[in-house]
Amino acid sequence: MTHTQHSPNTPLLPCRSAGRQALGLCVWALGMAWGTEVAAQAAPGGPGIYVCVDAKGRRITSDRPIPECLDREQRELSSTGATRRVVPASLTEEERERLEAKAREDAVQRAKVSEDRRRDRALIARYPSQRKHDEERAKQLAQLEEVAASIHLRSQELNQQRSALDMEMEFYKATPSKAPAWLLRRIEDNNQQMEGQKRLLANQAVEKQRLNARFDEELTRLRQLWSPWTGQGK
Repeated sequence: MTHTQHSPNTPLLPCRSAGRQALGLCVWALGMAWGTEVAAQAAPGGPGIYVCVDAKGRRITSDRPIPECLDREQRELSSTGATRRVVPASLTEEERERLEAKAREDAVQRAKVSEDRRRDRALIARYPSQRKHDEERAKQLAQLEEVAASIHLRSQELNQQRSALDMEMEFYKATPSKAPAWLLRRIEDNNQQMEGQKRLLANQAVEKQRLNARFDEELTRLRQLWSPWTGQGK
């Protein structure tokens, strides 16, 4: 008797339990079903798969046209992997650059909105009421006043030193060129230090204006943030 061997994928496997008389009918039915499935998989119709390599070198696949590859060709593949068609680029270089610039601008704007929200949360957490805000303003202004008072005190000391130096120079009023070098150096040093103190006082005045402007701006924003909560901002 001759025996026929079948591969594991043969459609005869489900028919092993069939009786001798039904074996032929079973094999015929399974063969028809298997052929229909293969034909369906090889059919050119059905959903396609879009494939492209974007500007960053990434290979992208999708079941629809790929936005990242609008500036370059895309291939539409059939379910068997065969190229069904080539979709040409739909954007010019100029159009693509405009879209990229718009995307960057949108990203910057989103980052700004996120940063503004983070800053608002930090601000209202630090100053839950106007009393807290006023106290902090007064504290920082007091620190500036302390620095300004030290500058004034140093300026007074320099003025006293200058008076003593001027008295020394009285001896050389008629012939200033005969004044000793050490005296001239001390006078020059005194002049430089007094100019430095004047600059420091001017800087303190600018810093005071800047600080008040910042607290005024914060207060305006805080009043908007406090408003949803009854009793806040008092």
